[in-house]
Amino acid sequence: MSPGHDEAAPDASPPAGPDDHRSGAGGEGSPLFGPGSHFHALFDDPRWALAVVRATVLEAAHPQVGAALADNSTFVAHPWRRLRNTLTSLRRMFGADEDVRRREAARLNRLHARLDGTDGRGRPYDAMDPEVRAWVVATLFESTVTMFRMSGRPMDQDTMERLYAEFRAFLAALDTDAGHLPDDLPGFWRYFDRVVAEELENTEAARIILYRLFDRLPAPPLLQGMPTLWAAGRAVAGPVLGAITVASLPEPYRRRAGLPEMPGARTLMQGAYVAAGLAALLPAGWLRAESLVELLSVSSGSDDPRAQAVGALQERMRRAAALLRLIGPFAATGTAPGSGPGTAAGTGAAHGAGGGESRRSAEEFFRQVLDQTGDGYLDWPDLAAMARELSTRLDLDEPDETALYQAFADWWRELQSALDTDGDGRVSAGEYAAAVPALAGPALIRVAEVLFAVTDRDGDGTIDAAEYRALFRTGFRRDTAGAGGTYDRAAFVRDFLSFMAARRRSSPYDPLLAEA
Repeated sequence: MSPGHDEAAPDASPPAGPDDHRSGAGGEGSPLFGPGSHFHALFDDPRWALAVVRATVLEAAHPQVGAALADNSTFVAHPWRRLRNTLTSLRRMFGADEDVRRREAARLNRLHARLDGTDGRGRPYDAMDPEVRAWVVATLFESTVTMFRMSGRPMDQDTMERLYAEFRAFLAALDTDAGHLPDDLPGFWRYFDRVVAEELENTEAARIILYRLFDRLPAPPLLQGMPTLWAAGRAVAGPVLGAITVASLPEPYRRRAGLPEMPGARTLMQGAYVAAGLAALLPAGWLRAESLVELLSVSSGSDDPRAQAVGALQERMRRAAALLRLIGPFAATGTAPGSGPGTAAGTGAAHGAGGGESRRSAEEFFRQVLDQTGDGYLDWPDLAAMARELSTRLDLDEPDETALYQAFADWWRELQSALDTDGDGRVSAGEYAAAVPALAGPALIRVAEVLFAVTDRDGDGTIDAAEYRALFRTGFRRDTAGAGGTYDRAAFVRDFLSFMAARRRSSPYDPLLAEA
């Protein structure tokens, strides 16, 4: 629910005040944000990937957080996109630029203010609840401390105190009272133990992360088109990651949630943390988290400078996949069991925003584009997720962000009126496919017009190359650029409607809304 699911450290001694960005327990004048902070060093630590997963489970085990994730999150259907956005947000929040931090905090607060409702037992949840936000930060901090302990190099007292001060400052930067976390580390550990013992539950969201996400994780763009290779690797890695994560959770929660621990899982877990820590011996710059995630997101059809290398790597992987098909259990049908939505989303994509695209079935379009949350239905959280992704890509402020959400809300009301035949407040895949709707109604046209307006940052009535790249993270294709290298309103609206209503594949829009 906060920008990312990561953690931090424990122990005793009062930290510096959360609003003092130039002081900390680590020493007078040491920064709580930016390159001099402990968090900055953690960001590219390979062990942190394991710690983040652990923190995410503890976060999702809180009833309010779990309900919000189950109802609104895209982490099941679009995990790689969610990961990329989380890393970007954390970089902004923990960077040295105070103005960037304030702007990102305001964006996160607007995002969370839209997330409220009731869970399956009728209990309310609210992503802006300060106690809930404090718990999210607490899981990040505690899992980081645990990460060091598991890998055989526990944090010293001063380092833990300084890191705790950084995470309390992070909570305060979100315009939340940092007092919802205890002032000192002994108090934090009492607070953490109490929440684990008394408040955490075996929520649906926690079960999905532990037992579904790893087993069904869709391939990133880099590995699309090779479902056999991806499925073979996932079949081995998925259960191992699940077992490692369960073994790392606090024992009171494991007992409370009835989570079984596999024999030897704790040894496997400690070995995984130690092995990940050895990556620190690699040359500096080899393991940059953002660079690795961006590389996974690059497709060979992109104009990204790395695309040529990605294309060559994909060709080698295809050869390896062909070999696996000869010796493995999966038939060479192009779709391995559990390959997941989005695996083939880009394989038939055209090299243009509007021309030469291949069609996809109504069922494919529903699964890959409309059902953003992956629950098998289309309702408001799915379209809100689209608005959220577009707003994030364009880094929108008010009132542009609200205008885009409102356009999607109007489209949802139009879709609900036309397609919800059983009146249950949502649209099933069957209802959508049976109607074979022409979706290009007035509300969808309005979505396209608002999206054009917020993308056209200089307001000159056209989208230039820089504006186009901000939205699609790629450059113009020769058949999408108009006179003078711009993209006019009519062409933009036509191409957006062609993607959304005609169910045509599209090089710009598939990575934006369909890929994992």
